[in-house]
Amino acid sequence: MSLAKTDPQLLRYGVWTRLLHWLVAISFVLLVLSGLPFFHPFFWSLTGLFGGPTMTRILHPWIGLFMSLLFVLMAIRFFKESLFKRHDVQWLKQIDDVLTNRDEKLPPVGKNNAGQKLVYWVMLLCVPLLLITGVLMWQPLVGEEVPLTLRRLASMGHAYLAFLAIITLIIHIYSGIWVKGSFQAMVRGRVSKAWARHHHDLWYEEEMEKERKHREISRRHESRKGESP
Repeated sequence: MSLAKTDPQLLRYGVWTRLLHWLVAISFVLLVLSGLPFFHPFFWSLTGLFGGPTMTRILHPWIGLFMSLLFVLMAIRFFKESLFKRHDVQWLKQIDDVLTNRDEKLPPVGKNNAGQKLVYWVMLLCVPLLLITGVLMWQPLVGEEVPLTLRRLASMGHAYLAFLAIITLIIHIYSGIWVKGSFQAMVRGRVSKAWARHHHDLWYEEEMEKERKHREISRRHESRKGESP
C-alpha cells in the first residue's frame, strides 16, 4: 500500500476554493477556444464547438465577463497566500534546483511556492486588462461608440495579453502534473502529511501547530469535564 493511502491527510483546498478554481479554469479554456478563431483563420473550425461564427462571437464576451467575476472571488481568496516573502525570492534564484528536482537544496516553502505565486500575479494583471480591452471591442454593445484607433489598440493589446495568459496557463497545468500530488490536491482537496512536509514544509509546520493547539484545547476541555461534579 502506498504512503499516500496510509499517511494522515491534510485539507489543502476546501470545496468552495476548488469549485471556484475549476469554474475559472473551464471558463478560461472556453474563452481560448472561442477567441482563437478570431485571432487566426487556422482556428476557424473551432467555431463549430459553439454553434458557428455568429454564436461564437456572441458567447465569447459573455464567457469573459462570467470568468472575470469568478476570478475576482478567487483572487480575493488566494491574495494573502500569494504575497511574496524572502524565501520565495531565494526559491526563484534556485530555479535550476527546482527544474532538476533537487528539492533538498531549496529553501522552505509556504502553502504556495514562488512559481504558483507568479501565476497568480500574472493572471491578476492579465484578466482585468483582457476584460477592459475586450469591452472596448464588444460589438454592438460598446465597440460602436469607441474610436476606431482605440479599438485597434485594444484589439492588439487583447491579443498579446491573451497570449501571455495562455502561456501562463500551460505552465501552470504542466507544473500541476509534474509535481505529483498537486493535481489531486485540487480535485480531492486533501494531501498526505508526507507530501506536505516534502513540498510545502512551512505550511506543513503551520498545520501541525494548529493540530497541536486543537489537541491541547480538547485535552483541557476534557479535563474540566472530568473535574466537574
